[in-house]
Amino acid sequence: MDLNFMEEEHYLLRESVRKFADNEIAPLAEEIDRADEMPEDLFAKMGRLGILGITIPEEFGGAGFDLLAGVIAGEELARVSPAVSLSYGAHSNLCAHNLYRNGTAEQRSKYLPSLCTGEHIGALALTEPDAGSDAVSIRTRAVKKGNEYILNGSKTFITNGPIANTLIVYAKTDPQGGAKGISAFIVERDFPGFAVARKLEKMGMRGSPTGELFFEDCRVPAENLLGKEHLGIDVMMSGLDMERAFFSGLALGLAQAAFEHSVKYAKERVQFGRPIASFQLIQAKLADMYTQIEAARLYCYQVARAAQSAERGGKGTTIHKRAASALLFTAEMCNWVASEAVQIHGGYGYMLEYPVQRLMRDAKLMTIGAGTSEIRRLVIAREILSQA
Repeated sequence: MDLNFMEEEHYLLRESVRKFADNEIAPLAEEIDRADEMPEDLFAKMGRLGILGITIPEEFGGAGFDLLAGVIAGEELARVSPAVSLSYGAHSNLCAHNLYRNGTAEQRSKYLPSLCTGEHIGALALTEPDAGSDAVSIRTRAVKKGNEYILNGSKTFITNGPIANTLIVYAKTDPQGGAKGISAFIVERDFPGFAVARKLEKMGMRGSPTGELFFEDCRVPAENLLGKEHLGIDVMMSGLDMERAFFSGLALGLAQAAFEHSVKYAKERVQFGRPIASFQLIQAKLADMYTQIEAARLYCYQVARAAQSAERGGKGTTIHKRAASALLFTAEMCNWVASEAVQIHGGYGYMLEYPVQRLMRDAKLMTIGAGTSEIRRLVIAREILSQA
């Protein structure tokens, strides 16, 4: 696809990441899913490739690229393993980029270089057992005592949680303050009082470790407050539109993989004496899959460029609506494409030996995680009505 807002560097990046993904990840993709384990050296390899800090300036060890580059990298990783792409996004966007956008010079210098090399793995911890879509209702508490904050509470469904060294954690510093009573903190794995309770078993995105975290009198230095006290909601919202645009790349790559497997199978599978690719119903499915993917890619790339250049994001901005709609569209598109891929494969698509069943299981998370499709629709509708 030729897009006039893409630069030569974006095409070179795609070629580089695709080669890496095909050589280093594709041969392991099925085992990653079956064993539900991420290869220990994979983050270090991605660090050497230069994509872990893809949107981080070079002075902190990053690549100094734009958001579109991050979308493309996530897309190419997801083409061979959506699970790897998910962990990559949680590390590079939710943690590293968030820390860069909101951190002090000292925090950036301390944490970003090791995140960019893959020496340390990043995560973001917001969701709790009783606080999912209603993130403002979190109960994890942070009380300041001297030059420390003491955190108590728990988090769940945290991508990279079981393996993360550096986490951005949200906690209530003013229980009566509602959205204005939340603060964000940089928490290290070795801080006293922090523990990984357990690794969670998932039906899809297996290999991307997801966990429950406990904080029992967890001591966090005061200088690890990210942003201002009680204004963690600003940290949360400042990168939200970039986050939605970023993860649309994962959905694009997943759909592209399902489409490519379907084309290959349709040309090879013979029924009634000829390849099923010669049947018009199969041709129609492939045509519709291709059209949906290309439409989604064009829109998501445009939104990524717009989110990068927007002066601010969040409620009341055009990019807030567009970013939510980009992820809504790509997430539901990739679920449909993955389902069609299984249908084209027929009985074989239902067997674990064929990759399309893995893609269908992986796709479901895209309509649930980081804000459900229902929440995204509410965001879009509210922005439409508020701007009318």
